Amino acid sequence: MDWIRLTKSGKDLTGLKGRLIEVTEEELKKHNKKDDCWICIRGFVYNVSPYMEYHPGGEDELMRAAGSDGTDLFDQVHRWVNYESMLKECLVGRMAMKPALPKDYHEEKKVLNGMLPQSQVTDTLAKESPSSPSYDWFQTDSLVTIVIYTKQKDINLDSVIVDHRDDSFRAETVIKDYSYLVHVALSHEIQEDFSVLVVENVGKIEIVLKKKENTSWKRLGHPQENHNSIIPKKDTGLFYRKCQLVSKEDVTHDTKLFCLMLPPSTHLQVPVGQHVYLKLPITGTEIVKPYTPVSDSLFSEFKEPVLPNNIYIYFLIKIYPAGFFTPELDHLQIGDYVSVSNPEGNFIISQLQELEDLFLLAAGTGFTPMVKVLNYALTNIPSLRKVKLMFFNKTEDDIIWRSQLEKLAFKDKRFEVEFVLSVPTSEWSGKQGYISPALLSEFLKRSSDTSKVLICLCGPTPFTEQGMKMLHDLNFSKDEIHSFTA
Repeated sequence: MDWIRLTKSGKDLTGLKGRLIEVTEEELKKHNKKDDCWICIRGFVYNVSPYMEYHPGGEDELMRAAGSDGTDLFDQVHRWVNYESMLKECLVGRMAMKPALPKDYHEEKKVLNGMLPQSQVTDTLAKESPSSPSYDWFQTDSLVTIVIYTKQKDINLDSVIVDHRDDSFRAETVIKDYSYLVHVALSHEIQEDFSVLVVENVGKIEIVLKKKENTSWKRLGHPQENHNSIIPKKDTGLFYRKCQLVSKEDVTHDTKLFCLMLPPSTHLQVPVGQHVYLKLPITGTEIVKPYTPVSDSLFSEFKEPVLPNNIYIYFLIKIYPAGFFTPELDHLQIGDYVSVSNPEGNFIISQLQELEDLFLLAAGTGFTPMVKVLNYALTNIPSLRKVKLMFFNKTEDDIIWRSQLEKLAFKDKRFEVEFVLSVPTSEWSGKQGYISPALLSEFLKRSSDTSKVLICLCGPTPFTEQGMKMLHDLNFSKDEIHSFTA
């Protein structure tokens, strides 16, 4: 809040009196001291000297990137932070950079034929895949179909994210660690809703748009930023769309289930084990926080769907009364909007294939990524013998979905749940304390000596770090452990 007040004070924080300049690499290198510190993030240069004393990570962390390009370091530590908004009053200008794209990149004769110029692919997907993605389009009197050929067999509806705003059409397909983008300003108007189909065995995606008028299109549209290109996912930046709050209900004394509705002009399915970022304007600045979507209950598959699937995204969120973000979220009225980003995360669902034993270690709202992992494993992994959840909380009142977990354990004999409380009442007869080698060694019993095992853990940073160390000490390999962090 002190920093936000300073940025709104009118003080010149760049030292350039409002001018924006083009910064050469040589110039950037000169500004490498605490009282004169420039840092480049994604091609933009900021004078972060005035921000030094406000940086939560301390001055030394900022100085690691002083006078240089700090993009990679920034992404490693907190890619989700909305630096553009936080540092907008510190913007010095853009880096003077040589164009890295081939000369014919923006020439439309190639772009709208759907074939990616080979020169763009060589350095990106060469090591990942023998073939590169491409796209094409065709039309009938009433429809336009955009076809994306990924040439990958593990493509599904989670892999593609489609957004249509005004005349801008954007389809991002995630292929391993890369994003392939089809991004055009459409030449004609289309209706709001569209459909997305995936032919999984050949990796073909069909996006069917409905024309507003039954006229013949001579072209799909004009290329937009990064159209028909493949980019490392870490370099794509976060893309947001506004989602409407349709319900919120109490789950515990301080945790609520929020339901957001995607706009009809968006196709987005968050893969199991991945998170998104929620963005709200607070006191004139956009604040961003990561959250993992959940199902609306542990028994969603048994409920009658009221409206079409995949329209809603659910979040279990703990409200901190003295916090900055969650009270604002809690004050939203039904019908208000929250910006939701594309999914991120390094959990790979293939880790669950042929799994026999799945162990989940969760503390507090660290339970949220476990919800979909648990549902998916019990529903889709035939080799699964058992799933065990050890759920750490302070008190009984803090346990999220306790009755649902107990009901699931009763219903499905493969599932077991153990609750561990750090501040129990005298009536509590279950386990108590904190994560420890003794608790884990008793809990983590394989169904056989050779069974394939995965252990997932999530919670506050100290919980996760201690848990990781204890699991390594218990001789579980890196491949058998996944920690959820954002």
